[in-house]
This record gives sequence, C-alpha cells and structure tokens, in this order.
Amino acid sequence: MAASRHALARAARILRGGGVVAHPTEGVFGLAADAFDAAAVARILALKGRDPAAGFIVLLPDLRWLDALSTLAEDAPARATMLESWPGPETWIVPAREGLPEWLTGGRDTLAVRSSAHPVAAALPALLGRPVVSTSANPSGLRPALDAQRVRRYFDGDVDLVLGGRPPRPGHPTRIRDAATGAILRG
Repeated sequence: MAASRHALARAARILRGGGVVAHPTEGVFGLAADAFDAAAVARILALKGRDPAAGFIVLLPDLRWLDALSTLAEDAPARATMLESWPGPETWIVPAREGLPEWLTGGRDTLAVRSSAHPVAAALPALLGRPVVSTSANPSGLRPALDAQRVRRYFDGDVDLVLGGRPPRPGHPTRIRDAATGAILRG
C-alpha cells in the first residue's frame, strides 16, 4: 500500500519538527530527516550506528536546490548529463558549495544529490520545501529494509513514522555516479 496524502502531510509535519521518517525509495526503505536539522541528522546517525564521515544522500525538493547546494552549474555538460537522468534512481556526486554542514558532505568538498522518481521519496522534500537526507533504513552492517515491517523490527519504535509503499526495484540501491567524470561509483 502506498502512503496516503494524509500520511505524507503527517510526515512533512514530523520532518519540520525535527523527526525521522522511514520511507520507500526506488530500491530500499530509507530514513529521512531535514537535511539542515543537526539534531535530526544526529538521530539517524545514532539509529544506524553510522560514521558521520560517510556523509548523506540529499533528496532535492526541486532543481533550484541543486544550484543552492552545488557549483555544478559551472560545468554545463556534466549538469546536462545529470539532469537527463532525473527524476530517477540516479545519485550524483557533485561539487559542494562552501559552508554546507559537514554532516551532509562527510567533510569532503562534494555532495551526493538525487531527484527521486519514487512518489513517496519525491514527496518528502517537496512537502517540506527543503532537502532531506535519505539513507538506507538499517543498522550499519545489516541488510537494508525492503518493507515497513523490517524497518519496525530494526528500529522498534525509534523512528517517528514509517510510511507505507514498496520499492519498485527491491534490493537495488540507487546507482551513484561522479558528475565530474561520469564514472559509476556504485551500481
């Protein structure tokens, strides 16, 4: 069952309030939080036991945010290639603008961004009006959750909301590519 409009509106309220929402993506369930809420992102790191140096994938509410977060506009061919793949299950590593929170970049000068085609994963940043971090819904070292039931088993009430829906490509995380070279880094 897909997430209802009511459930998505509730998810947006939870994200605005600093909460963590589990949601389906193209391949696995993810954990989402407001990308600029340090406490919410710290909760995800703690839930997963994740190293902050890993950084996060950032789901964009719209393409205006790409220019706000990245200097990619200076590389027109790379930008065009990237935009041809969106919306979709393609994450791109792009040059990060200076001053972004270290929890997003993992301390690097790049940022992982995606414009999702999954209706739930796309709705969360759109309804929030800001980017959200999204990382696989699993404790580090365990397999990513492919359904809401597994999310609940993994996190036993520590997530503020688990949205319904299914990944259309279960078990296949999004491909990750380097915008500067086009190289496939995962996929």
